[in-house]
Amino acid sequence: MFASVIIPNWNGARLLPTCLDSLRSQTYRHFETIVVDNGSTDDSVQLITQHYPEVVLIKLPQNRFFSGAVNEGIRRSRGEIIAVLNNDTEVAPQWLAELCTALEGDPQARLCASKILLFDRRDTIHSAGDFYTCDGRPGNRGVWQKDDGRFDDQIYVFGACAGAAAYRRSLLEEIGLFDEDFGGYCEDVDLSFRAQLAGYRCRYVPTARVYHHLSASGGGEVASFYCGRNFINVIVKDMPPGLLRKYILRIVWTQLRLAGEALLHLCEPAARARLRGQLAALLQLPLMLHKRQEIQGRRKVSEEYIESILTPTS
Repeated sequence: MFASVIIPNWNGARLLPTCLDSLRSQTYRHFETIVVDNGSTDDSVQLITQHYPEVVLIKLPQNRFFSGAVNEGIRRSRGEIIAVLNNDTEVAPQWLAELCTALEGDPQARLCASKILLFDRRDTIHSAGDFYTCDGRPGNRGVWQKDDGRFDDQIYVFGACAGAAAYRRSLLEEIGLFDEDFGGYCEDVDLSFRAQLAGYRCRYVPTARVYHHLSASGGGEVASFYCGRNFINVIVKDMPPGLLRKYILRIVWTQLRLAGEALLHLCEPAARARLRGQLAALLQLPLMLHKRQEIQGRRKVSEEYIESILTPTS
């Protein structure tokens, strides 16, 4: 299968050489590399043009954030498999081969999650696939735990962190691309949820190893705002009605607790950003409810199945 590796970039000139050099070392050679530049003002474009002639460079006039950049790359790509990769990563030589092999060998799987480790502490896990709780919180399996073999089984998980994930093009053609109204953060959770609602599985591939510079291209106030908003957006869009009724008290309590914690630290910019994000979600409620109608109308699996893949909360 031909693959397309899509890397969104914004002012990442200091990060790109490590990422692009690691792609040059891939054992799987049947792929193209596409960098979508979000209107960078550093030397990113010049760096790619001069030193990485094999890269397909898409220059956007302004920052369209993660979702907009990746979607533009997908639209201009040629691969049957779409791999999405952060610019602040280094991938092991077998990374793409392992993801492609997993997708080719499992007709149930339409997306795959990598094992993401910290760049500077390569024995520490950042993500072994995503989980999603009954009260509406996404999270990374194995986060901050030692890579000691506990996360070495290739299993089905809820979803894939799009910092290093692979998708069949046919999946994206059926359920749609990343939601550009999310901007960044949780757009991958939303896409994974939509894939599950459509009846497709996510396979975690521990042999597809990636090393990630934590928060090198994001984090802080930006992350707090978008997480505050998009946690709620995912619930509104994707949680099936029966489960929403069943867990609504837990969901509301969790949001109130997050808001309360932010209020206790109101002097901190990130806390204020989370509160602004939660308020922004209320403003986006009509838009997300409109999208919800279409998504829930296309659901192909039972609510019992969706509940079975959610992580319980106490």
